[in-house]
Amino acid sequence: MGSQSTIKGFLTAARAALTAPASAKTRPLTLVIGNESADLDSLCSALLFAYLRSNIPKQPLHIPLCNLAREDLKLRTELYPVLRHTGLDYNDLLTLSDLPQIASDDQADWLLVDHNALTGSLAKYQNRVLGCIDHHIDEKAVRKEAEPRVIEHAGSCATLIIDHYRSAWDEMRKDAASKDENVKLAKIALAPILIDSDNLRSKEKMSEKDPIIAKLLEDVIADKDFDSATYYKEIDTVKHDISSLTIPEILRKDYKEWREGDIQLGISCAVQGMDYLVEKAGSADTLYKHLGEWAEKRSLDVASIMTTSSPNGVFQRNLLVWGVTPNGQAALAKFGDMFTDHLQLVQLDTGSLDRPGVSLAWNQKNLKASRKQVAPALREALKAVKEKL
Repeated sequence: MGSQSTIKGFLTAARAALTAPASAKTRPLTLVIGNESADLDSLCSALLFAYLRSNIPKQPLHIPLCNLAREDLKLRTELYPVLRHTGLDYNDLLTLSDLPQIASDDQADWLLVDHNALTGSLAKYQNRVLGCIDHHIDEKAVRKEAEPRVIEHAGSCATLIIDHYRSAWDEMRKDAASKDENVKLAKIALAPILIDSDNLRSKEKMSEKDPIIAKLLEDVIADKDFDSATYYKEIDTVKHDISSLTIPEILRKDYKEWREGDIQLGISCAVQGMDYLVEKAGSADTLYKHLGEWAEKRSLDVASIMTTSSPNGVFQRNLLVWGVTPNGQAALAKFGDMFTDHLQLVQLDTGSLDRPGVSLAWNQKNLKASRKQVAPALREALKAVKEKL
């Protein structure tokens, strides 16, 4: 592509390329996608990466995809303030619902952001992955010679994208006529950096690159009426308001799953504590009913809920793990044996969510361990069970 357009115009061109009749399509398509939780970092990073790469000379049009169905995009309420600040709306974005049936592997190439291994129904296209930029644990699924292949610690994937494509970013900024679009792009990049680093206050989540890139983006915006702290608060307030969502919607809002052999794990993250979820459901039994229906739909052996909340201003994490099947229950036992001390797991309140041998709920005192750390721990437990099968 190699020539800058407005972000809205770029998305229009991407939609036209994706939805064109088969006879008119350029093959292969180049698709950019974030992880299946489709959180703010994944959504913004896919758009950011695709736009920057498409504006590098001799690069093809990169099509950014939200890794979720169109109907679930409305659940990503934290995205709304970002879109509003950049003159976009949900209808401008492309989702899996817009992805036509790909009849063969060679019809599309994939680039990954905010993860480094395709999952679920997309896993079959892993051999068509050209590269990735990610800040999670390396799954060893992307070949070493891939370009780009950036997998390193950072508060936000958006940080790594701007850092890796700094020269392309700087080249775009030389075009004075595109200043407004560069400002919009900077706001898209800055949003997940602020959210994922708690407004650059969470030292354990950040790398040294996050504040440097955030400052670069603020300098690009350079608007006396724009304040990063206000921007952060606007997004964060919406992110933590899940009052309008049902329990099933909360379970699928920020969800990821993994498979180890024939054992399937799914983790839902919620931005309110376990007591909030029980109260919203009406009872612990009703919460389990909803979780069970979700587990059945996703064919899960282990269904887990992780929560973050700040009652009385004190940050806390809760964790529930349910062994839905006998293999899942064996994995739950292994997980408790292997990681109770490391994660500093303490029985949650009165134990009303505990079903001995089947499900357990904890107050997780190791506050540094987010899903990035808990998911690999649960997967280790699954692997231990798989090896004995």
